[in-house]
Amino acid sequence: MPDPSDAEAGDELIAIGADLEPGTLLTAYRAGLFPMPMDPRRRRSKIAWYSPDPRGILPLDGLHVSRSLQRSRRKFETRIDSDFEAVMRACGDPNREGRWITEDFVQAYVRLYELGWAHSCEVYADGTLVGGLYGVRIGALFAGEAMFHRATDASKVALVAAVDWLRSTGASLFDVQWETPHLASLGVVEVPRSEYLRLLAAATDGCAIEPGPIA
Repeated sequence: MPDPSDAEAGDELIAIGADLEPGTLLTAYRAGLFPMPMDPRRRRSKIAWYSPDPRGILPLDGLHVSRSLQRSRRKFETRIDSDFEAVMRACGDPNREGRWITEDFVQAYVRLYELGWAHSCEVYADGTLVGGLYGVRIGALFAGEAMFHRATDASKVALVAAVDWLRSTGASLFDVQWETPHLASLGVVEVPRSEYLRLLAAATDGCAIEPGPIA
């Protein structure tokens, strides 16, 4: 994988090609890259590898939980890794604007989940899945990929639950790729790519990336 530290400041697209095998994905995340299809409408689209500059991260002690969100939390049940594939398919709903998650990506990340590297947070209302998010965990890094909601505040509740899980399991870096106004309202900040890569190295230091079974 190319080293994103060699890219020009502000450049986001670092490479094109390669595959979605577990080893490729894990090596990429550890290098500060993540994949997206170049053309989600095509079954076998080429893969683009990104490293945004600046990079959006959510400091684990900086999550903004409003009073209304605190009230919303009491309406839902949250779980971790109870239905990864359902969360990912909901995030990739073809009716969603900006959809980019193809079937190839679903199969690749479900495989990562089966190997213990990908995780999801689910939000339920009366036993029905109404929100969630998923991402990749390597050591103290959690690289968030996408989230969805089918009920008001459900994706925000998933984010709060994910932060609680990350805090309780020794994570130090929650990568959200890009800052958006919505994410900024929840505490997401931007850092230069060089700073992100420094944080990433510390979060993944000493963590082998050979896939292993779910604990």
